[in-house]
Amino acid sequence: MKYSSDKKQTIVLYILDKIASGEKSISKVVSEAFGISTNTVHAYLTELINNNTIAKLKRGEYKLVSEQSFYSFQRSKGELESDTAAYDECLGKKIEHLSENIQHIWAYALSEMVNNVIDHSNAENMHITIAQNYLNTTVIIADDGVGIFEKIKNHFNFTNLDDAICELFKGKLTTDKANHSGEGIFFTSKMMDKFLITSSKKTFTTLKYENEELTDFGEAPTGTRVLMSISNFSKKTAREIFDMYSNTEGSFTTTRIPLKNIFDTAPVSRSQAKRICNRLDKFEDVIIDFENISWMGQGFAHQLFVVFKRAHPDINLIPENMNESVVNMYNHVVNSNQPD
Repeated sequence: MKYSSDKKQTIVLYILDKIASGEKSISKVVSEAFGISTNTVHAYLTELINNNTIAKLKRGEYKLVSEQSFYSFQRSKGELESDTAAYDECLGKKIEHLSENIQHIWAYALSEMVNNVIDHSNAENMHITIAQNYLNTTVIIADDGVGIFEKIKNHFNFTNLDDAICELFKGKLTTDKANHSGEGIFFTSKMMDKFLITSSKKTFTTLKYENEELTDFGEAPTGTRVLMSISNFSKKTAREIFDMYSNTEGSFTTTRIPLKNIFDTAPVSRSQAKRICNRLDKFEDVIIDFENISWMGQGFAHQLFVVFKRAHPDINLIPENMNESVVNMYNHVVNSNQPD
């Protein structure tokens, strides 16, 4: 039986997704999911093998075929002057068959991350790795510069590198205010499906507490390493990501703080809350994301939702994804401090 191109594409993407997730019984799973014969599934698998989209490992087991490319740039050779050169020379041709929204996201993301290397890292060398299979495109940018977290810590006189990482989650952070808005990492991390920075044995990531395999990415021995990955079929657009955190005039007024990515354990202290509160006066709406946070301490809650709120009544603190325990502590500190 022949299917429409849309249905065939749906089946193929399902097959590839199951292969990517390590499914061992592809034929059976796909057959049951779509009500088609195993012979039909085998025909699809054979076509994917012939197209070099997948490779057969052994009976019933397959893997996605991935192509990797490597590029190097040197400052002393004048190769770290343009933040668009890497897209034009390395990535543009590899994604020209993808939808316009994906091309726009990559053009923005790659130029922003390369610009950070050019203007902030003092690096002599930048290396770019591009890995692409049918489902996803991944880009890794590595430099041998000063290290992003160390640079931020020193510029703002933060006590430790963790404070620098916390500030990156908020956005509007730059060590060169005259020439940069400090928005690149914030918005790029929201556009990507996976976003990770390692430097100075520390990590900024959107992946924490997810079942992601990060060992292949490794640790940046010096400088900074950035990993970005997005589905080739993503429906995201750069415009909608900007709009999520902007007001009607287009200004960056909303930020989201994912507590799970900042604290290794449940937030309990006033000092932890003060770290969160730093620079929040630059925003109108602040979403405090409690996803995967099992509870919070009274000191943390009081400092954030009472002390800070009293000092900044015009800033809208929006707690989200609170479980019952967190809700109870939130209600306790807020209701206990209502004026008589």
